[in-house]
Amino acid sequence: MARILLALCLALAIALPARAQDRATLVSDSLQITGDTRLIASGNVEVFYQGRRLKAARITFDQATDRLEITGPIVLTEDSGEVIILASQADLAADMAEGILTSARLVLNRQLQLAANTMTRVSGRYTQLDTVAASSCKVCAGDPTPLWEIRARRVTHDEIARQIYFDNAQFRLAGVPVFYIPRLRMPDPSLDRATGFLMPSIRTTSDLGTGIKLPYFIALNPASDLTLTPYITARDSQTLELRYRQAFSTGWIELNGAITSDQLIPGDPRGYLFVDGAFRLPLNFGLTIKGQTVTDPAYLLDYGISDTDRLDSRIEASRTRRNEHISARIISFQTLRDDEDNTTIPSLVADLTFHRRFSLGALGGEGGLRLQTHNHWRSSTDPLDGSDSDDIADGRDLGRISARIDWRKSFILPLGIEATILGEASADSYSIAQDNLYGGTTRTHGNAGVEFRWPWVKAGASGATHVIEPVAQFIWASSDAESLPNEDSVLVEFDEGSLFALDRFPGADAVERGPRANLGISWTRHDPAGWSMGVTLGRVFREADLGQFGPGSGLDGRRSDWLAAVNFDLADGIALTARTVFDDDFDLTKGEARVAYSGEKTALASSLIWAVADTTENRPDPTQEITFDARRKLNPNWTAKLSGRYDFVADQGTVAGMGLEFLNECVRFDVSLSRRFTSSTSVSPTTDFSLSLDLVGFGSGVTGGPARTCRK
Repeated sequence: MARILLALCLALAIALPARAQDRATLVSDSLQITGDTRLIASGNVEVFYQGRRLKAARITFDQATDRLEITGPIVLTEDSGEVIILASQADLAADMAEGILTSARLVLNRQLQLAANTMTRVSGRYTQLDTVAASSCKVCAGDPTPLWEIRARRVTHDEIARQIYFDNAQFRLAGVPVFYIPRLRMPDPSLDRATGFLMPSIRTTSDLGTGIKLPYFIALNPASDLTLTPYITARDSQTLELRYRQAFSTGWIELNGAITSDQLIPGDPRGYLFVDGAFRLPLNFGLTIKGQTVTDPAYLLDYGISDTDRLDSRIEASRTRRNEHISARIISFQTLRDDEDNTTIPSLVADLTFHRRFSLGALGGEGGLRLQTHNHWRSSTDPLDGSDSDDIADGRDLGRISARIDWRKSFILPLGIEATILGEASADSYSIAQDNLYGGTTRTHGNAGVEFRWPWVKAGASGATHVIEPVAQFIWASSDAESLPNEDSVLVEFDEGSLFALDRFPGADAVERGPRANLGISWTRHDPAGWSMGVTLGRVFREADLGQFGPGSGLDGRRSDWLAAVNFDLADGIALTARTVFDDDFDLTKGEARVAYSGEKTALASSLIWAVADTTENRPDPTQEITFDARRKLNPNWTAKLSGRYDFVADQGTVAGMGLEFLNECVRFDVSLSRRFTSSTSVSPTTDFSLSLDLVGFGSGVTGGPARTCRK
């Protein structure tokens, strides 16, 4: 209160001109006036001017010279709150826009610190520092050497352009000079986009040798930018990578690509191009664009870009809202697999889908209508399966028009049994060309059924809730033999989601036929401690075996294999999901298990997959594989990473990787080593080593981690 009264007394008692009073407001413990124009404030002095705030031990204001003499420690905070100046003493203009500070330190965005012998403020825009040490690392009195720093004879900070200019700069690691740069420009930490070099990275592979990447970022305008990254390796490989991004009022687009000359494929230029984009269209439609192409099957793996083995390019317009979905899309596929030929796969696909849910008024229940067209083309014109022996004509082109309507209505019977009447009818018209086995034809199919669910609920003495629900579903469907080729429904999943489905085929080329009964029971436990558990057991019984499923699906025969599934979701971050499909002799047909743990220091994700061989599902060999990905925080700054995949059938690892990351308030250091063990006609086993270093506070986009603790 005394300080406020002193400020009011100052405003009323002294006859300073209005111009000076408009420039600054001063608050202090003690005020003295000497002569007619000299004011001395001491003790917890604070000056406020247009959002700026200056704190000091003593300030002398001379109206005749319009200057401030300040004795520190001095703290000057700009109106943005992101730039702070610390100094021992200063001689400034009254508006603090110009002047000199000694033993000064400039702190930008609470990250980058620039300590200097003297600091000069010029025109309210520039801050010039002489004999400078710049770093975002915490400096301790007992250990004054930062992890990294830039020493410079002079540094100029442009507050408007948000740029930092270094003259005669020297970069040091742990106090050791690493390299010298006569002139260096960097963005200050508050600037998101600025033209200039980004931090380099080092990558070493057994095929390419050691190489360095040096990205150069170009801010073309506020809505677009371009990043060019030369990549030079020791084994005569030269690559220019590019990334172009542009934002529009209705969406965005991004292009990533590269062009390469190397000795892996001498004489031929190599490269790739990926395009992604999304836009808003009228009537609440959305447009997505995705383009992918590559010069050869091995390029993406050779240069660590992606491990995908099929490229998917598409353009799609869609709208999804309550009870309605509309989409139209065109897709182009390019295979990188050794056992596939781009001329014999459906390289161009076009789909149009309309799906609508509705109520049926007086009839009650809920209905659905789906209309769909599908077309795909192959570049081959061979009407026979001549080259790849996949039982599909090499040149088969197909067009389809489909309509499906479904309906279901539920009732509550005595004893709490829920009964549901359900049915579905579909019609398809096919046009097939360049296939000696199949021609154009039509198909109609229908099924109807009834479902009974009887949930039993019990609350235990501990507060846990148990729900047991037996389910019986009886389906009638026609048993007419199929006369259509099956290309989109080869892989059938038998799990909790499909146990009570009317049709377990994922596409439209095949429909599930014949009368059947789907039986199952589930138990769910919800514990008040925050964890839950669920168990499901089920099986399918058929009137007759129509030979529509392969042995690897678990659905073949009059009686399917048993489906057993369990899931745990624990409060401490552990989640486990497992399901198996096994026969009466407990021989495993399919199985998978996934476990994930996310703790304060440890994160783990692992999966196990097991499936028998089945040529009808394009799986001539059994699949038995485990994958894992783990992270462990060794201490607040160090994190170890480990990942891998092991193929039990081949009795060898597929990929393996390990890495170590260091992150503190001023630097992120990441080193990783990976090995791909598999080989094919286009790729060979490869070891990959990469190293990257990011300096926090120099526009890297990296958020700093825990700061080191200074020892007393």
